[in-house]
Amino acid sequence: MHQFDTGESAIIISIIVVYIALTSWLTLRLRSRNSAQFMVGSRAMPAAVIGVLLMSEFIGAKSTVGTSQEAFNYGIAAAWSVIGAAIGFLLYGLFFVRRLYASGEFTISGAIEQKFGRSTKLTVSIIMIYALLLVNVGNYVSGAAALSTVLKVDLTLGMFIIAIVSTFYYVFGGLKGVAYVTVLHSAVKVLGISLILGIALHMTGGIRPMVEALPPEYFSMTGRIGVPTILAWIIGTVGAIFSTQFIMQAISSNKDEASAQRSAFYAAAWCFPLGIALGLIGVAAKFLQPSGNSLYALPMFLQAMNPWLAGLVTTSLVASVFVSVSTVALAMASLIVKDFYVPYAKPTPEREFQMTRWISLAIGFAPLIFVFFVPEILKLSFFTRALRLSISIVAVMGFYLPYFRSNRGATMGLIASAIATTAWYLLNNPYGIDNMYVAAIVPAAVLVAERVLSGLFPARSSVSALPEH
Repeated sequence: MHQFDTGESAIIISIIVVYIALTSWLTLRLRSRNSAQFMVGSRAMPAAVIGVLLMSEFIGAKSTVGTSQEAFNYGIAAAWSVIGAAIGFLLYGLFFVRRLYASGEFTISGAIEQKFGRSTKLTVSIIMIYALLLVNVGNYVSGAAALSTVLKVDLTLGMFIIAIVSTFYYVFGGLKGVAYVTVLHSAVKVLGISLILGIALHMTGGIRPMVEALPPEYFSMTGRIGVPTILAWIIGTVGAIFSTQFIMQAISSNKDEASAQRSAFYAAAWCFPLGIALGLIGVAAKFLQPSGNSLYALPMFLQAMNPWLAGLVTTSLVASVFVSVSTVALAMASLIVKDFYVPYAKPTPEREFQMTRWISLAIGFAPLIFVFFVPEILKLSFFTRALRLSISIVAVMGFYLPYFRSNRGATMGLIASAIATTAWYLLNNPYGIDNMYVAAIVPAAVLVAERVLSGLFPARSSVSALPEH
């Protein structure tokens, strides 16, 4: 394929730099000026803006590059990794949004504390921070892969660029600034994916040549992925949406419950077509370069474009990275500040806002420590969703099954699930059982077992003093 010369690369770099400068200026204009704006946009954000933010949070660089990578390896059925988000947001809007919004909390740990207690709250917070840190590790790697293709920089430099720029966005913008700038990021991202799909189908001569040349499973509903894995993806994505901190934080920034519900429905509607597009791009890459590196299934099409289009598309991928990293880092900062810093330091509002920014700055660079240990991006993505699924199981049982509302059982179940799911993932899913199923079963089983054992062996209460006769 065509390789960009120095002049063409300069054009692409210039487009990206101008875009970063523009969005940085917008971030400063829209920056959060207090903790309420930083955390939840003063609960005054339009539903459509939050819908775009929700969609972009789940279809970020990791899902964009990772879905195409998986489609390259296993077929268009990889689109289920994004279609699962459409299903998840629909169910979230129908059954969960109003309950969470009515709780008055903007952290998932705070909402769960109302049902179980403080130890469960802190356990949820720690597991969520662990999961979201790994989410951003994947975001850095996938974003750097896109940058390195066109800019000819190595992955390490690409990840440092992502860390610096995205950290600036969310440290100054908070949720208010990030949400509005994300509308521009998302518009550019959708345009970029559309251009890549158009170029890919032009180079393949359409879908029919691919259907004729590739194995049949590349165009089947389940492909080489299989029903169990696809089902695990859907379960994990739905569970992650129901429990993930940055989803709840965005939902809490709506004006009211009805707006919160509408924003979830908007996100569902926008996820479905993007999933199909990303799957087709990965299959087209396999058709054109069957022995290529699957990580570059999507970025490879940049080489077929003129530098102006390549600059626009690269900018769309960079924008996708910035949205993903910013929202995830913002969620981690919110949990650390609200669940750990504020209860122990008891700061003034001004001091809290100042420390929030310092903590946010550290969070922006923390993933760089772990990026060199990342396996396949999409598998990492679904492992982090499995960790969050365990929180969803506990949350749903707390909201809908009060009989199992045990602080001790929930805490034990979450800890056991985090350990078991991580071990299962590191062992590469023994016996063909996806770690997603481990994350779903363990916390529920522990909660049920704890409740049954509590009934069989009730704790002895102290004998109260008897009235004298």
